[in-house]
Amino acid sequence: MSTDRHGVRSGTEPDFPRTAADERSRPRLRVGVISAGRVGSVLGAALRRSGHELGAVAAVSDAALNRVAELLPGAPVRPPDEVAEQADLVLLAVPDDALDGLVRGLVRAGSLRSGQIVVHTSGAHGVEVLEPAASVGVMPVALHPAMTFTGRPEDLERLTAATVAVTARQDDEAGFSVGAALAVELGAEPVRIAEESRRLYHAALTHGANHLVTLINESAQLLRAAGVEAPDRVLAPMLSAALDNSLRYGDRAITGPVSRGDAGTVRGHLEVLGESEPEVLAGYVQLAKRTAARAESSGVLRSDDAVGVHEVLDGGW
Repeated sequence: MSTDRHGVRSGTEPDFPRTAADERSRPRLRVGVISAGRVGSVLGAALRRSGHELGAVAAVSDAALNRVAELLPGAPVRPPDEVAEQADLVLLAVPDDALDGLVRGLVRAGSLRSGQIVVHTSGAHGVEVLEPAASVGVMPVALHPAMTFTGRPEDLERLTAATVAVTARQDDEAGFSVGAALAVELGAEPVRIAEESRRLYHAALTHGANHLVTLINESAQLLRAAGVEAPDRVLAPMLSAALDNSLRYGDRAITGPVSRGDAGTVRGHLEVLGESEPEVLAGYVQLAKRTAARAESSGVLRSDDAVGVHEVLDGGW
């Protein structure tokens, strides 16, 4: 069994090594974190917990420095170029739009070298954004944990219930293996995502998680307008059941007036929203249309019952 310049063993190992013996036998890496945002600080702490050495971290704001003190105690704080220079594994945890410029800047500064592993955590990007770094001989890997981060210690435990999207160059099995092993060391489950599917993957998470927050907050807003003092108490059991049922049963979990073909009830909703909360109306209509379409195609809503609902949602109210 041989080891290549990236510390990756060749042979017939599975893409996603999981046993404790496998993990203990992996070489320890010196990790540099750029930067100590909510994601980078937590992942840096997770990698340190798994046995890797934390070399240095980039942090500028007071919030970032506080995260270093709490999650990465003792880690030297250095400029990004110095963090990258001394690392075997360079972890780039920066906003999506900043990633390309950062990678190019590190290459221009001569901070990256052949044999390093460069990992970014952007969900929107695959490894194409790392091509300038790959051109100098680094191994490019994209890792995206499918969870929200607070930048607090409890995120380390939440990682154990999360998945991590792993993307490497096409046919780069070593890259996929390294990414998968790092995901396991973070405590998460690796999920392989092809480069060409990365944007669709990220759109799915954004639509399902980020837009869900907006939807829940608008529901709470409507309940407060209706005189409910504790909307979270009203919503929590219903939302928990809806989420569980949707993940278990898909579109068969759809309930409510649209799924029953209650056009009169839907019309009443549109009228009251138009009068009291008009900024919510457009979102309600669009989601109701999608709900009706999915309910009808899955057999939850009968076609003859759907006619009245579609008429109301198309402006007949």
